[in-house]
Amino acid sequence: MNAQLIPPLPAQPRWRGSRLRRIIGLVVLQIVLTLFLITFLAPTFWMLSSSLKASTEIFKHPIVWIPESPQWNNYVKVFQTLPFARFAWNTFVVVTLAVLGTVISTTVVAYGLARLNFPGRRVIFGLMVATIMLPEIVTLIPRFIMFRTFRWIDTFAPLTVPFWFALTTLYVFLMHQFLRGIPRELDEAAMIDGASRWQILWLIILPLCKPVIATIAVFALIQHYNEFLTPLIFLNRLDNWTMALGIRALNDSNVANWELVFAASTMMLLPVLILFIIAQRYFVQGIALTGFGGR
Repeated sequence: MNAQLIPPLPAQPRWRGSRLRRIIGLVVLQIVLTLFLITFLAPTFWMLSSSLKASTEIFKHPIVWIPESPQWNNYVKVFQTLPFARFAWNTFVVVTLAVLGTVISTTVVAYGLARLNFPGRRVIFGLMVATIMLPEIVTLIPRFIMFRTFRWIDTFAPLTVPFWFALTTLYVFLMHQFLRGIPRELDEAAMIDGASRWQILWLIILPLCKPVIATIAVFALIQHYNEFLTPLIFLNRLDNWTMALGIRALNDSNVANWELVFAASTMMLLPVLILFIIAQRYFVQGIALTGFGGR
């Protein structure tokens, strides 16, 4: 009788168990991602710290993560050993011209393939996409012979001029896929109002393409900024070298002075890192929107 008077215990709600599992899963995921982050950033941090070390501390065992006495003079020695300021200016000129040419030519070509109807449009686009599978090294010798005929060797022309003709097919493909997601009714409405094709491109389409343009610009900047083989082939004089060649020359001439190599590498890393942090929002947005057809 007394047992019947005792009310049953209330059942535990199911949502508490699922919430606990979700929290545990997020904690485990955070720990795993943090470990991966530390693994990826450890070499970079070692490079930064080594740029401020004395030569005797770099390969010391166990690893010295924080230099005992930071050698800020290592950065000054880089400019005293080689004309690194000249290399930085050459890199700025090459990257600026190449990125501008890539963005402008890619936009124009992708707009024509995505928004204009003309015979052979699909065939041309298919051939362009097929060239993505062609290794760049295969065309190196023909390009060298052609540029030597043009007398472009030991100038910035081989590093900049080809990219004003939509040379990188991957960027054309990204822009093409993004433009396909923009409604064609915008073009038709603008044409009814009397706008030309160029006005439609520059006044209507381009403002909508800011994310993918930022993505292409970041990709192109990293590509040309870190390029080593092409400048090595086409540039001969020391005054025309880029930073990538300068660091390699610094490594060859100062094998025992690795602190100078790390200092130069740090100076080359910082501009790209700062730019990526600033453009990260547009970069991620451009990748996401391109993957979903511009919507």
